[in-house]
Amino acid sequence: MRGIWVITKRELASYFDSLIALLLIVIFLVFSGFFTWLYNAGNIFLRAQADLQVFFGISFWTLFFFIPAITMRTLAEENKTGTIELLSTKAVSDWQIVVGKFLSSLLLLVIALACTIPYYITVARLGNIDHGATIGGYFGLLLMSAMYVSIGIFASSLTNNQIIALLLALVMGFFFHIVFDLLASGSTGFVGGLFDYLSARTHYESLSRGVIDSRDLIYFGSFILAGLVLSQTMLSKRNWHD
Repeated sequence: MRGIWVITKRELASYFDSLIALLLIVIFLVFSGFFTWLYNAGNIFLRAQADLQVFFGISFWTLFFFIPAITMRTLAEENKTGTIELLSTKAVSDWQIVVGKFLSSLLLLVIALACTIPYYITVARLGNIDHGATIGGYFGLLLMSAMYVSIGIFASSLTNNQIIALLLALVMGFFFHIVFDLLASGSTGFVGGLFDYLSARTHYESLSRGVIDSRDLIYFGSFILAGLVLSQTMLSKRNWHD
């Protein structure tokens, strides 16, 4: 556990040292804030509804593009510079390296989402907000972010090039974010149900309604674990070849 925490702190510090963290947080806040409070189609004051559904809707897309930009360097840069070998020779396992990098990226996203809590407080003062749906929406964003972080780290483990890692993460995430949802809408029966279950939107929207369903938790948990295990496998394979 200590090894994981050491890696997590190191990675999180590197985000802020390079200003990547501050830049992404500011962009996320500006983008989500504009569409939540100012853009005519989503402006809370014009809609006259005390909820954060517009924010959750825009964040669903914003985080999809932002997360690969955060995770693209996690293992790709380490492989390129050779520092992954130095890490592997220290008293940390491949699993600790992968989980530490996962937690650092996820903590960065938690910080970004925490910065939007004033949205929640403000809307709650404006009207009778559905607290269950709002908390569920944040929980859904957190689980979805964790899943895409796991996928992004796996993509980063496949290459030494950060741009290729970014593109791979986007392509893999594209299926869960869009493709399976489209296939589900055009299919029926077992196949339609399968594609619907594989769609991240299905589970995210279920949570954003304030409904905590074990199927949603199993869905996100399974893909988070799969991404981490595959990343560890790729890391171990590289170390074995070296």
